[in-house]
Amino acid sequence: DRVGCEASPKTDTSPLEVFQQTQTLANMGLDVEAEVKQLIEEITRLGTANSDGKISVKFGVLFADDRCANIFEALVGTLRAAKKRKMITFEGEMLLQGAHDNVDVIIL
Repeated sequence: DRVGCEASPKTDTSPLEVFQQTQTLANMGLDVEAEVKQLIEEITRLGTANSDGKISVKFGVLFADDRCANIFEALVGTLRAAKKRKMITFEGEMLLQGAHDNVDVIIL
């Protein structure tokens, strides 16, 4: 803990922060497969079936969810890992809070 520093609410995630979050998963030795599995469970909990019958949730809903905030140290990194494994899809390479709140995250 840093003395005298107060946490301020996040309004945006920079590309550097996304990179750092992605590296956090690797550096902490977390079981990425377990993280991805948990992500799928949370998308299912928060999402609804779209017109194709696939479960989807808006990134902003996922990012703002208190449970997800407590579970995922690096949500954006976990999303990228899940997309790389073709378990989910979303438009673009990465999602940034604020700018991409209305982007659908879809379970494949």
